[in-house]
Amino acid sequence: MDSITQAVLGAALQGTVLGRLQGRRSLLYGAALATLPDLDVIIRYADPVSQMTYHRGFSHSLFVLTGLAWLLAWLVNTCWPGKGYTLPRLFLAFWLVLVTHPLLDAFTVYGTQLFWPLQTTPQSWAAVFIIDPVYTLPLLAAVIYASCQGLTRKATRLLTLALLFGAAYLGFGLAGRMAAEQRFQAALDQQGLVASEVRAVPIAFNSLVWRVLAKTPDGDYYEGISSGFDRQAPEMQRLPRNLELAKVLADQPLHARLRWFTDDWLRYDQIDDALVVTDLRMGIPGNYTFRFTMAHRDGQGRWRADVPSMWQGAGPGSMFHGGDLVLIWRRIVDQQPPLPLAAWTDRYLGVSTAERGR
Repeated sequence: MDSITQAVLGAALQGTVLGRLQGRRSLLYGAALATLPDLDVIIRYADPVSQMTYHRGFSHSLFVLTGLAWLLAWLVNTCWPGKGYTLPRLFLAFWLVLVTHPLLDAFTVYGTQLFWPLQTTPQSWAAVFIIDPVYTLPLLAAVIYASCQGLTRKATRLLTLALLFGAAYLGFGLAGRMAAEQRFQAALDQQGLVASEVRAVPIAFNSLVWRVLAKTPDGDYYEGISSGFDRQAPEMQRLPRNLELAKVLADQPLHARLRWFTDDWLRYDQIDDALVVTDLRMGIPGNYTFRFTMAHRDGQGRWRADVPSMWQGAGPGSMFHGGDLVLIWRRIVDQQPPLPLAAWTDRYLGVSTAERGR
């Protein structure tokens, strides 16, 4: 999630647990501590694939953060013994502030390595968009109130209610994602279409309209849109993943790492003389946040692997051109007109109508 959300979540948690002892300072301390795991962004890697896949790694590990919470609790209890703290209460506050950061990140689609150093697939529960005002604003309002009024009983109660609302909203997002996947699977079954894996992700600042992906056994995928208000089958299109191009990168460790990090939700395209690898999980149809140039054709027509770089095509900002965001928000409650999936694919992905799949 965004840094503001992480900060106000940490402020609300520490204010609730330690506000009686620390007063308004607990909000500031909690906000600062909650942003600590994201300091891994200052580590610069040699290529964007490494930058993407090592982010939310060791600094987001539940094991590492639990140990850090114990260390901080011991230090504070040792250095300020007369402040009325107890070691268990300090540990509880610091642990909640620290571990809720990666747990909240795991509710987005990006991927969070909660169990680092174990090499399990990063957790990506895709219940909320990476910026969601419905989750953030109640927490922000409660923290502002507590900052102005002090950590009174009413302020503490408001912080607690905001935290409970946020937890319920995350549960609502998980339920919405599962429902979207079930609707899409039912639509595929009704048409006699086979999918080996179905994955829904929220679109643009809400948890009501979902982009749904479904892999086919022969290496293609379906991409469609589903809302909880739908009364008809979701619109969808079939597209190729072009897995034959993946053979070019078969012996490349960074390609293997990217497959692991994304749970192999990748698409491969030859654009001019470049091999472009796309993470299908984030973006809108045809316009994805992470696209990497990973190989090129030389003068003899042979593929050569490259140090990955970001593909310099249409960027994620272009999703807002032409009223796309307006169409997405309208699609929450109205299926007509359906979203122009094919047109977006042509505009952003650079795939012609003939290449969209069968």
